Amino acid sequence: MLLTKKIFVAGFFIALILISIFVSFNSTVSAQSASDLQKTIDDLKGKISDLQSQAKTLSSQIAIMDNQIKLTEARIEQNKKEIIDLTLDIDTATKKIHNLQESLDALSEVLLARIVATYISGTLEPWEVVLSSRSASDLLLKYNYLKSAQSRDKRLIFEVQQAKNDYSNQKLIFEDKKKKIEALKIQLERYTIQLSQEKKDKNALLLVTRNDEKIYQQKLQAALAEQAAIAKITAGGGVTTFVGKIKEGDVIGYVISGSSACSSGAHLHFELFKDKSIQDPSSYLSNKSVDFKNEPDGSFSFGGSWRWPLNDPILITQGYGMTHWARLGWYGGGPHTGIDIYSSSSSSVYSVKEGDLFKGSIACGGGQLLFSRVDQSDGIQTFYLHMIPAN
Repeated sequence: MLLTKKIFVAGFFIALILISIFVSFNSTVSAQSASDLQKTIDDLKGKISDLQSQAKTLSSQIAIMDNQIKLTEARIEQNKKEIIDLTLDIDTATKKIHNLQESLDALSEVLLARIVATYISGTLEPWEVVLSSRSASDLLLKYNYLKSAQSRDKRLIFEVQQAKNDYSNQKLIFEDKKKKIEALKIQLERYTIQLSQEKKDKNALLLVTRNDEKIYQQKLQAALAEQAAIAKITAGGGVTTFVGKIKEGDVIGYVISGSSACSSGAHLHFELFKDKSIQDPSSYLSNKSVDFKNEPDGSFSFGGSWRWPLNDPILITQGYGMTHWARLGWYGGGPHTGIDIYSSSSSSVYSVKEGDLFKGSIACGGGQLLFSRVDQSDGIQTFYLHMIPAN
């Protein structure tokens, strides 16, 4: 019986070693498989970086987009593989842990039974032990055996409990892996949406330029010139004249019909500065339903309380930040720093807040970009571009 129990204990610890080897081997294989994908991702990042440092041409922008699409596809593949590897890892390890847990429970029962039996034997009255002993040496042998058995069994049950704790911790680790899978699935969904958008951006670029380098350069240079002009205006550049104090809702000018300097199509570019830094206008303009014209990104939310600089119905032709058009490379890889809006009902431009009104102009693309600026009483500067000042 003792030999059987020793074999059972030995088998249990061999199983522990085997599961450790299995988990280690499985992790090594996963890491080796993932390394090729990671190398591909790093190579694509390097290519995109190199292309971005080159002179801007239609072909280079298309090459950047193609590599960005490949990069997103590689990330999707990496995510899928990591999800599969983690799923297999979890399934296999969960079964192993379940089997080991059953073995641990069975072993614990055996050891508890032995401790009870040993304890009962150890509580015999001294005269009973003496009577059952054939000699003094036999009496001493029985005493030492009982004492040794009790000590050994207690040590074994402690080791089993430690093993249980270790595998409880192991189960927690696998629970963390399950959470990681959920996070990877969310990331995978985002990458999939991103891939779809990147393909749309490429098609839009080819459509708007008609795959013509000359058209691309015209649009690129106009956008870059406008970006540079806006940066100068917000830094205090251009020729400006103080007009006077105005109230919220006063008419300060009119949207230019047709094209203006560094721009095509009638629209108002609205931008604001606070503490000498660009701010997202959507945080200040009141929440309302607006239409989106030529803005494939869909919708933007507005959460402020300010009135709008145009009358309803308002159409947004370009939002703030890394918009669809910004991703096409029109702004040198940077964001669109304001919002472009248009109203089909009126060309009048209104001050969103009270303050000191200035009108000005700045050279842009061979013409003069007209604008107004309001230094508001709340310390914020608002800028209104592509408009004819009222005074």
